[in-house]
Amino acid sequence: MSLLARPAVAALAAKTMQGLTRLAGRRTRGAGSTAFWQARLPEYPRDVTAHTVPTSVAPAPVTVYRPPAGTAHRPPVHVNFHGGGYVMSMPEVDDALCRALAAEAGVVVINVRYVVAPQHPFPGPTTQAYDVVRWVAEHGAEHGWDGGRLTVGGQSAGGGLAAAVARQALERGGPSVALQVLHYPPLDLATGAKDKKAAAARPLLRPWMAEVFDTSYVPDPRERTHRLVSPAHAGDTAGLEGIAPALVVTAGHDLLRDEAVRYAERLRAAGALSGHHDVAGADHGYDTKDEEKARDTYLLMARHIRKATAADAPRTD
Repeated sequence: MSLLARPAVAALAAKTMQGLTRLAGRRTRGAGSTAFWQARLPEYPRDVTAHTVPTSVAPAPVTVYRPPAGTAHRPPVHVNFHGGGYVMSMPEVDDALCRALAAEAGVVVINVRYVVAPQHPFPGPTTQAYDVVRWVAEHGAEHGWDGGRLTVGGQSAGGGLAAAVARQALERGGPSVALQVLHYPPLDLATGAKDKKAAAARPLLRPWMAEVFDTSYVPDPRERTHRLVSPAHAGDTAGLEGIAPALVVTAGHDLLRDEAVRYAERLRAAGALSGHHDVAGADHGYDTKDEEKARDTYLLMARHIRKATAADAPRTD
């Protein structure tokens, strides 16, 4: 066992990463700052309000992005979960994505600051994510969106949370989710990071980083086969018929690509794959660096969301 596979060591490493990220945000207006992320894709305006959603885990701060003026009186709603290995709390990184989806899909976007490990290990984040989505579905009338036309999505760890939300909605009989958008998600934490292969010689997501994230999020290795953690692992054999359709977006050089492809095939077999798009030559988190690829992917997501939430789209409940 490596040192980073020991929960106490992984937790210390994760807290150090959190502290360094906060320090960088205070000291610089560069790539670590909120202003930097808000300056990306300037063609998409920023119309936001802040809110706090009560959940059974902890209050969840959210940023609500409104679509442009002239959109339907009560537009559909998309709930977004940011990436960060279940350890880093960084919803501001998804600001450009949220603005693009609001404008191009004509939806209200709820960007969630969810609890993270090691302070809140599994199942805390999956429980809170589901609570937020259920609240969004139930409180649309008072906040100006249509909770009956609801989609979920996320990048990296956020994609894992979106998949967990869709699974819980299937098992609990709601809320109705029209689409899950899974962007380079981790979907098999039961397989060790050192046993995963990337097409790139030096992928952005290194095995040691994944080991810190996985161990901090799920300290007990026996829990990593849980269906809400590793739906792409062979140990999860439950039928997925009736789960929300999914758009799965993978990056060709990503360490996590193979597990996302496996899950896409599992969804296809269940009749629940809206589409699988592979971004050739791209690595994990590519959209935070490559503006052109980011636009192309966000427009693809927006088309799928707009189609899934159209007034005449078939219901999933």
